Amino acid sequence: MAQLFVASTFFGAMSLAAAIDSGRFGPGGQRRMLLVSNNALAPEVVSPLDAAPGFEALRSRFDEVVSWNELLWPFHPSTWQPREQEWPLLNRLLRHYWNLGDGPLHLVVESIQVPPARAFAEIFDDATVTVYSDGLMSYGPTRESPPRDIATRIDRVLYLDLVPGLEPLLLSEYDVPRAVIDPEAFRSVVAEAAKAVDGAADRADLAGAPMVIGQYLAALGILTAAEEDELHARMLRGVAARGERTVLFKPHPSTTARTCGALRAAAERLGVRLVELDDPVPVEVWYEALHPSLVVGAFSTGLSTASRYYGIPVATVGTELLLERITPYQNSNRIPVTLADATLPGLAEDGTIRPPRIPADRTGEELLPLLVAVAYCMQNSAYPHLRDQAAAYLAHRLDDGTRRYFKKRRLAALRLPGAPRPWPRYVSWLASGARRLRVGS
Repeated sequence: MAQLFVASTFFGAMSLAAAIDSGRFGPGGQRRMLLVSNNALAPEVVSPLDAAPGFEALRSRFDEVVSWNELLWPFHPSTWQPREQEWPLLNRLLRHYWNLGDGPLHLVVESIQVPPARAFAEIFDDATVTVYSDGLMSYGPTRESPPRDIATRIDRVLYLDLVPGLEPLLLSEYDVPRAVIDPEAFRSVVAEAAKAVDGAADRADLAGAPMVIGQYLAALGILTAAEEDELHARMLRGVAARGERTVLFKPHPSTTARTCGALRAAAERLGVRLVELDDPVPVEVWYEALHPSLVVGAFSTGLSTASRYYGIPVATVGTELLLERITPYQNSNRIPVTLADATLPGLAEDGTIRPPRIPADRTGEELLPLLVAVAYCMQNSAYPHLRDQAAAYLAHRLDDGTRRYFKKRRLAALRLPGAPRPWPRYVSWLASGARRLRVGS
């Protein structure tokens, strides 16, 4: 059986390498090809992951590494969707072009609901499909459930165990089995990549310094550019208030020069030495190489990997603001923000760290019911079987500490407990009459 792996990020490629090393795709012998898809808004100006430092450490797991962008150009991987009548032709052409043969094919993809994964699942309509997670988002509902002819071919969801005691909700509406990627295999792959990054081992003077993880929120429309800069500055002020004078900054791969410039200016005002780790490698590589004393961010998956796989203390900043700003309610980022806010410590600007709202030993009693309720409110049509659980949670546990995770308008639209009571018609009539009288006078 030929195996076609599709990856758009270095983090995803490391996850695939770890899954292969731990035997999740069987013994060697079958043809394994890694298809690299650069999904950046302007891929022409962003280096693909196979050109990133340290990628050579992963290449040995695959017989061949090829670029989907080069073949698809001038179309973009995130928007190109073939017509149904073209699927059989493209199946034959791509099998021949990539030397995949006519036998069984195992397709391994990321977000199955959108291109390029959705396009490949449609083209290779005779392939078994494995979906591997892209971090904390997989703990939320499927953004757009795939059609049944694709869903019935999905054999499992592979994921990194980022939240103890919790399984991803992704594709659970089809009862797709879940399988964990071995954490030791993942750490081993990260260690290989770290050794292959030139200069990573030469920064011993930075070992043990705290780290701030940047996020890409303004471009997503979640925050304004000024608010995003202020969020990063709040992280830096909180770290500086703890007496730190050297702080590492790992910007998001798509971070603009404006973000870095604004944070540098904030560091100068605080008298802090800011060291930018701008190599296009996952933050886990720097965990392996530098072992930070603290990692601060908003809701990055990197916070969970730091805590779960490296035992590094972590803290969040700005999650309450983000819970309010993320729109629409169905936005897939809602689950990562909810998880960060509920399960990770928070950092204040005076340097104090509050404990998690939900301790790790309360996952089953508190975290799971919360996520079920949030997931139902996000995608109620795909998860109607969760309504009773969501309603029970909202009826008995909605208070000042949990209301931040729900929007009143969403609860009202779904007719769930916690929604504001509608005014009686006569009250609305009196109010409108009073307004007319004021205008008339």
